[in-house]
Amino acid sequence: MIDLSPARRRELRAAAHHLNPVVSVAGNGLTATVLGEIDRSLQAHELIKIKVHGTERSDRDALMQAICTELGAAPVQHIGTILIVWRERREEQATAAPKLASTGNVPGAAKAKSARAFAAAARRTALIKAAADKKRLAEKRTRKIVRKTGPLGGR
Repeated sequence: MIDLSPARRRELRAAAHHLNPVVSVAGNGLTATVLGEIDRSLQAHELIKIKVHGTERSDRDALMQAICTELGAAPVQHIGTILIVWRERREEQATAAPKLASTGNVPGAAKAKSARAFAAAARRTALIKAAADKKRLAEKRTRKIVRKTGPLGGR
């Protein structure tokens, strides 16, 4: 378990204020699956909130201590049913990144996109769709209505 200075703890509490809980601990308690999810979340975000359902305060304190000792994290705050935990990213993430980059040369491999790239693609798609709708509407307006006359309804 990591010990934080009061100033660092205050900074982390301020940074966690706007965060939403990413992991929930419910009736089954702290299982290996939940611990694994907390570990992955800490690796991805460093600072996370954990929502605990249906336990007393003393149980939540023990749960916070168990999480921090198991995962080598630091307890930041325990307020109500929300636990805030911090741990610095481990180096395992940095060694896994080159493997993902090497798959970029393989045809048909999925490529990671940034949020900016997704937004640009969405804008392009919306513009293309709007242009197609506009063209379709213009063609619909210029079409002449042709009524067929049959042998009984000759006009």
